[in-house]
Formats: sequence, structure tokens, C-alpha cells
Amino acid sequence: MSGTRKPRQFGAAWLGLLALASSTGAAHAAEPQNTARFSHFAYEGHWPVYRGRKAGPGQYLNPILEGFYPDPSITRVGEDYYLVNSSFTYFPALPIFHSRDLVSWTQIGSAVDRPTQLDFKRLGVSRGVFAPDIGFHDGTWYLVNTCVDCGENFLLTAKSPAGPWSDPIWLGFDGIDPSLFFDVDGRAWMVNNGPPEGTPLYDGHRAIWLQQFDPKTKRLIGPRTVLVNGGTDIATHPRWIEGPHLLRHDGMYYLIAAEGGTQDQHSEVAFRSARIEGPYVPAPRPILTQRDLDPKRPDPITSAGHADFVTTPNGDWWASFLATRPYTDGLYNTGRETFLAPVRWKDGWPEITAPGEDVKYVAERPKLAADSTPKIPTQGDFAVRDDFVSTKLAPYWEMLRTPRQTWWRLGSESLSLQARSEPLGGIGQPSFLARRQQHAFATASVMVHYAPERPGDRAGLAAFQNESHYELIAVAKNADGRAVVRVERRADPKDPLDGVVVASEPLDRPGEPVRLRIEARGDRYDFAYAQAGGPWRTLVKDADGAIFSTKVADGFVGTMLGMYAYAAPN
Repeated sequence: MSGTRKPRQFGAAWLGLLALASSTGAAHAAEPQNTARFSHFAYEGHWPVYRGRKAGPGQYLNPILEGFYPDPSITRVGEDYYLVNSSFTYFPALPIFHSRDLVSWTQIGSAVDRPTQLDFKRLGVSRGVFAPDIGFHDGTWYLVNTCVDCGENFLLTAKSPAGPWSDPIWLGFDGIDPSLFFDVDGRAWMVNNGPPEGTPLYDGHRAIWLQQFDPKTKRLIGPRTVLVNGGTDIATHPRWIEGPHLLRHDGMYYLIAAEGGTQDQHSEVAFRSARIEGPYVPAPRPILTQRDLDPKRPDPITSAGHADFVTTPNGDWWASFLATRPYTDGLYNTGRETFLAPVRWKDGWPEITAPGEDVKYVAERPKLAADSTPKIPTQGDFAVRDDFVSTKLAPYWEMLRTPRQTWWRLGSESLSLQARSEPLGGIGQPSFLARRQQHAFATASVMVHYAPERPGDRAGLAAFQNESHYELIAVAKNADGRAVVRVERRADPKDPLDGVVVASEPLDRPGEPVRLRIEARGDRYDFAYAQAGGPWRTLVKDADGAIFSTKVADGFVGTMLGMYAYAAPN
């Protein structure tokens, strides 16, 4: 998955970490010193494109999972559909969704929800778990994946897609993007992206490898074979062939894979063979891409690729895939999102988009009974508010890297974060809980109760893309001992790890609750605050939001909006 190289509840261990809160107000009296308490988190977002494009009866909106949900893998068991996405170094990792109609999706868990499964410590945000593959065979669920810089390729198994999933079984081969295929003869095969045989001929020269897999021993057996060297035409130096999936149709084997990198040259290509070991012949053109369209067209969908196929009970074929939605000039802050489109078969080849055909924002729904509306929306314009009244966090909350201590607490209808000396700009685990920014135009707001103890202490609301690209509005204590609200920003790896103060105002009534708000408007971000019941005051307006775009920040993730607390070192 690297083009540039590169509801059920959570598992018991994760619940044990989360369900630490008492339901009484006395819980906060026992909290550690320097604790920030958040009484709510509200998010709302919209895309102007939806104003002129409404899904009518029998239609659906793309993307089906808005925001940073890349590299979708999809499968069906009976009348139920399941989908998993990449999550890199966010924890819980590898979110798993369920649907009955391919359109309405509900997160039912995460495959990695126990700190003992994988260790993301000291990894950059865009390392960790890359493109996963999910499947079901003979009563067992399988998920294969790569933990980049933290163990390489592994297998998880489960009896339910909601978990619990096993500890990793390390598979011992190199490369990324493994995928399992169970053939009609009972044999199982693993395909993955790996280095080519011999010395690579050019930057981005990769290969797709095949090896048999033994489900009983959960090990690879037999020889490894190169199915594709470089891509569809090695003479043209195709780059980053990856994300492979094998399937069978009308007696032929098909290999589909991403090619061209995950940016604007991204595509999905196909190969076919009469034998699973090959030789494979490429399709005459990509089966999915948007690179042949005018990048200056209104409301573009770009970078489409990395697809996976699923069939419905009536035999229709559908594809999930990633794509992006720039708000201007190739800039997008929401990361790579999950889209849905039908697959057509023409002249023995699958096709998602014909040459010059765009991915549709509004399309005809699959011929399936409509599923119930999810409690937590994933598509279109929506608003979500969390008042923290549950004993466990909603499944969309994420933290950076694997937790090794408990620094958060639910109770008394609030969420508390212990301020710790782990900055957002470092590679430890800061006291930071966040959800995805899912719209180019979005507002996140919180109410924070916080009394900073020492100069440098702060707690508030952050927009975070990676360690060197984030912005924060927080209640803080200045060097002179005054309580202030201030905006801090890190837009360059050379900036201090805890950011640079760009604006600050003293608080009129220190110690009282403060409302904080971040408003995104494409590449402009506003930061505002209000004391108790007072009016909103804009502290920073029109901050450069391009720092949250992949084009500027690099990497494979999207912007996260969340609560943060920091304690200055003694």
C-alpha cells in the first residue's frame, strides 16, 4: 500500500483499559493531579458538493466511509458484508465494519484492540499496519497484514469478525500487502507485493509474489513464484504494483492490483491466467483510474485505486476502493477514503471505470434490501456529539501508538486526560484521543475543565496530521504564571516538538470551564474560545490548513481532531 515508499464492542483487554471510570462525581477527586476534564466533544461537517447532489430513492452517496479510511478489503458471508481498513500507528488498529447493503456501515470492532498484539512504539504516524486483507473460510476468519517497522507480515484469526482476534502469527516473508485466496480445490494461496528478483531496475520497481498457504499449520509452504514483475508493462517502468487480490471467474484466475502509487497517478489493473501459478496476461488498460481526467474539473475525485471485489447473492459484482477529494489544487486534509462502485465484465475483463469515466458521487444502490441507518454516520453531511455518558469509548476514538499505561478515564459524564510530558511532535504516546476529520468543511468543539499547574502545562483541542504538522488551541499557563488560551502550531520538522505559540490571550476567569473550537474551511482553519456562557472569540482566523494535506505533510493518513493534555517536564 505505499505509493511513495513507502456495533459489537472492543476486545476484553481494550475494555479493561477503557472501562475504568466510576459513575460518581467522586471519581474525579481521586484523579491524578494535572488532569483535564472534557464534558463533551461535538463534530459536524459538510461538503459543498452534496448541496447539488442528493441521493434519491434507490441511490447512495460516495464515499461510503468518509475521512481517513484507506485500503479497504471487503468480503461477504451469507448476506452480511465486512470491510477492514488500514490505520497505520493509530490504536485500536484495523477497524472492521459490517453492512447488509454495501452502503450503510457500522464499526463492530478492531482487529488489533489489545496492547499485547502489536507494538507501535516510536514509529512515525505513517508506519505500522498497512493494507489488510479479510476473509472467511471453513468456520474461521482470517486477516493478513503487514506491520511496517514492527514485525512485517502476520496473520490474525477469529471465530467472529467482531473479535476477539488472535495474537499475530508471524509469517516470515518480506514485502507488504499480503492477501489470502482459497481456491475451489481447497488449497489456499498468499499473494503479496515484494522486491523483484535481482536488482530493481528503477525506483518503484516491485513484484507480485505467490506462495501456497497451509491453513492447518498457518505457514507458507512450497516455492515462491513471481506472478507480475513491475506491473502491466515493465518496459514503461510501472511503479508500486501492490495491494494484490486473487479471484476466480468463469474458470479463469484474475489478479487485481494497484499500480502507479497512491497519489494522482494511482490506478487499479488486472491480469488473468488459466492457471493460478500463471503466466498472467495484463488487461489492455487500467480497470479503475481517474488520472485520465482533467484535474481542474469541478469537485474532482482523484487517486482512485487499491480495489477489492465482492459478489452479492444474486451474482452482481461490486468493488470497494480508495480515492481522494481535493478541495483545491490537489490538496485534501481528509486522507484517502473508501468508495463503492459496480464492476462490469466486458470481453473477459472486469471494469470499474471506462477511459474518461469519473467515479460517481451519487450512484444506483446495489440490489439489496436497505440496511438500517447506522447510529454513527459514515457518509454525507452529518453531526455527531459525544457526551461521554458511556462506560466505554465510542469505536471511532483513536490514540497514537500502542498504550502502555492508562492516562484517560471515563466517569461522571466526562472524559478525563492526565497531562503527561509526551508532546504531539514526538514519537511517544501523548495524552491525545481523536476522531477523523471526515469533511473538508468541519467544526470540532469541546468544553474543557482544566487548571494548569506549571508554566508550559496545557490542555485543549488539536488538529493533527502527523508529528510535524499539527495545530492546537489550549488552556495553558505562561512563563509569568498567567492562565491563558493560546494557539500553537508545528508546520516543520525543525519546529520545537511542542509547537510554536502563534496567538495568546489571558483568561478573564481562570479556573472556569472553557469552550474551544476548531473550524475547517478547506485550506483555512479558525481557532476560537469562549469562557463559560460567554460569546465566542476568534483567536486565530484563516490559519494555513494546507499543512494538514498529504501534499504538504506527506504520508498516508488524514487529519485527526481530538483532545490533548500536556504537562511540562519538571
